[in-house]
Amino acid sequence: MTAGSDSVLELLPMVFAAPNDALAGAERVLDTGPPPLYASVAHQVIGIWQRDFGDLRIALHHLRRARDLAARAESADREADVLGTLGVALVHAGRTRQGLAAFERGVLRGTGHTRARVLYRRAYVWWVLGHHRRALEDVRRAIVVLRQADDVIWTARALTLRATVHLALGAVERADADFTAAEALWDTTGQEHDKADAVESRGLAAFRSGDVPAALRLLDEAAERYAKLGTPSFMLNIRRCEVLMAAGLAPEALAEADAAIAVLDGIGGQSTRKAELLLAAARAARLAGDPHTAIARAALAVRLFAGQRRTWWETHARLVLIEARVAAGRSSGRLVADAAAVADRLAAFGAPAAPEASLLAGRIALGLGWRTDAERHLAVAARSRHSGPPLARMTGWAAQALRARAAGSGRGVLEACRRGLNVLDDHRMTLGASELRARATEQGAELAALAQQASLTGGGPRRLLVWSERWRATVLSTPPTRPPADPALLSSLTAYREIAARADAARMEGRPVPALEREERRLEREIRSRTLHMRGDAPGDELGFDVGRLLERLGEARLVELAVLDGRVHVLLCGQGRVRRFEAGLLAEAEAEAEHVQAGLRRLAHPGAEGRLPVVEAAGHRLEELLLGPAAAHLGPGPVVVVPPGRLHRVPWALLPSLRERVLSVSPSASSWLRARETEPPPGGRHVLVRGPGLATGGAEVPDVADRYGRPTVLEHDEARVPRVLAELDGAALAHIAAHGTFRADSPLFSALRMADGPLIVHDFERLDRSPYRIILSSCDTARLASVGADELLGLVTALLPLGTAGVVASSAPVNDAAVVPLMLALHKGLSAGLSLAEALRDARAALPGDAVHRATGWAFTAFGAA
Repeated sequence: MTAGSDSVLELLPMVFAAPNDALAGAERVLDTGPPPLYASVAHQVIGIWQRDFGDLRIALHHLRRARDLAARAESADREADVLGTLGVALVHAGRTRQGLAAFERGVLRGTGHTRARVLYRRAYVWWVLGHHRRALEDVRRAIVVLRQADDVIWTARALTLRATVHLALGAVERADADFTAAEALWDTTGQEHDKADAVESRGLAAFRSGDVPAALRLLDEAAERYAKLGTPSFMLNIRRCEVLMAAGLAPEALAEADAAIAVLDGIGGQSTRKAELLLAAARAARLAGDPHTAIARAALAVRLFAGQRRTWWETHARLVLIEARVAAGRSSGRLVADAAAVADRLAAFGAPAAPEASLLAGRIALGLGWRTDAERHLAVAARSRHSGPPLARMTGWAAQALRARAAGSGRGVLEACRRGLNVLDDHRMTLGASELRARATEQGAELAALAQQASLTGGGPRRLLVWSERWRATVLSTPPTRPPADPALLSSLTAYREIAARADAARMEGRPVPALEREERRLEREIRSRTLHMRGDAPGDELGFDVGRLLERLGEARLVELAVLDGRVHVLLCGQGRVRRFEAGLLAEAEAEAEHVQAGLRRLAHPGAEGRLPVVEAAGHRLEELLLGPAAAHLGPGPVVVVPPGRLHRVPWALLPSLRERVLSVSPSASSWLRARETEPPPGGRHVLVRGPGLATGGAEVPDVADRYGRPTVLEHDEARVPRVLAELDGAALAHIAAHGTFRADSPLFSALRMADGPLIVHDFERLDRSPYRIILSSCDTARLASVGADELLGLVTALLPLGTAGVVASSAPVNDAAVVPLMLALHKGLSAGLSLAEALRDARAALPGDAVHRATGWAFTAFGAA
């Protein structure tokens, strides 16, 4: 490319088609000593590249040089075009006044087509600054001229921008129309960076319309496109953070925002983008339960936005700052006034966040006892309950519930909570991944707590049970969406197993594994990403929870559901045709005691720790006082089903004195127990026994168990590979898996059982058409779960229950491998005699030797479900 060639002008559109090629071409042009006109183009190209992908200070140097050279060339349109580019860079650098002045001169200098391009850029800047009406005015004027000039690229850009502004104003349908029109134009061009931006914009539109899986898929696709071009996109980071927060993944959003800020600081990038990333980080930190980090990030964002004269953005940052201060325990009349002022400004902007600010003002006022002020602010927030995206409607119903509570209307509270949770139910069922469904429930935690409080004070135990069930273990109400036809996911799962197996082998041989671990984590991210993209296709449980049906199906059994209100455990004892309520201890004390018990069980798994046995037994007595209280004396002689809250999933219930000698099972919810109780075993009665590698006992119980069942399918050695194991497990009546188990607290759906070819993870089980009717997991930690969302659990056991499994036996603690063998043999003896899992496990514990190791092993195993 030579300086005298008209092809120099082709470098400008190339910046967003092949950015790095355009940069190299511009540098070559400058090496030839070009005339001012062409040198101006080259410097502008370098300035654009540095502005969007590099150092903003270098960008400003080149763009000023491009402006001066355009003036020397006496080309008014060339100068106007550069002034438009310079104006954008100055605003991104935080020099808003200078940037707007550059646009004023650019509009005056440019004519026709060139002026339309300058107007488009100024519209973009108005959007960055939060002046959406001005942005619409400029972009509409630009589109008319650009279409008349048949400028496909710039028309597509302008349509994309107009759609983005429509989204900021809540006009989703108008945005969809513009995005669709822009995408049709992009398909006729080679503008690869612009195409990536269009995909990113469609992801934003999907998110605004409430389709989180589609938003995640499109944003991930955009990220792949940008990566191929080698160009970072900080706007994509900001949008991904927004979607991740809506999906309940606030810690991941915080990590992404902070990482992007570090990259931006490292290259001297745009100050405007840094402020936006700080705002995203502040929101994420608040949602992640870290108000002090949220305050620090939001305060800095407020200062940057104010300096950039971006009032719209500054107001949003002030909202997050007030929310974080309230979350940190602050409350004052000044905060009420600040929140109300923010709400008024947001409403004036037409921002969708205005009801959130009014709700915040009302909530603070209620806490101060200012009823009149609270009613005024809550009434404004409640207007959003009938329209808009799901989370905005939930904000409105939360405000309505608080109004009803302040007015003393328990019925009004329950109606508002019911309507709000129905909105969230509809939203959750658009999510195909069980992880997203579980995390989304956090959005309804306040409504569920308000309903439980109203039930406690004015509804009796039955109503409290209904509302306890309304928001407990909802992720188990329907199976996750399964993608059997997704070859990319299957390929990733296979590659993940291979890499994980190689890493395990290397660790055993003492070889370094950093490269394998990096690839393992990359494949984990890929698998999780594809899973989160799945859209829900199953309806919710429309029948709801029927207390009468539960009491009828219990028979002589008792169901103990533990509800937590204001930090205290309330025991709902169901049986004999009625529901009774008892108050027990504080949840925090019970959680601490459960952790002490877990530590004791870990020690008792090894010989020589007999002295710890009395300590563990004493802790079991304390746990009973905290968790059952006076209800322990009313359990009767029959079987007991315990339904604990998610935060108590690690309690070894068989250790509690009143539960040690009885038939005991645990269920995530009463509804889940009912479904398990009414699940029919599959025809054929197939038995599958699996023995994984590396067990200390070699899975010694498996041959004896096989003899008991006649001709079961036994998979061991090289036959115990994941594809074969899954094929045999699908639809089996009983499965016994003796394999090393690992629990992943950081990513519970990658908790695994070790097979001959690598880990069998929760994502694999979710691909089964029907999981085994009964399944016994005879290894450590297979019953460990992660508590997420409002009251949800993620892990191996909860993955099985919605897929057709009616009963599971698993361990919530490390166990002694040798002591497991007699327990399993005794368990299968009871099962072959026709006992349920809970009955057989009770008898198996009683048949064990009385030493500390065997007793601890018996306590560590739990029967889940009702089979």
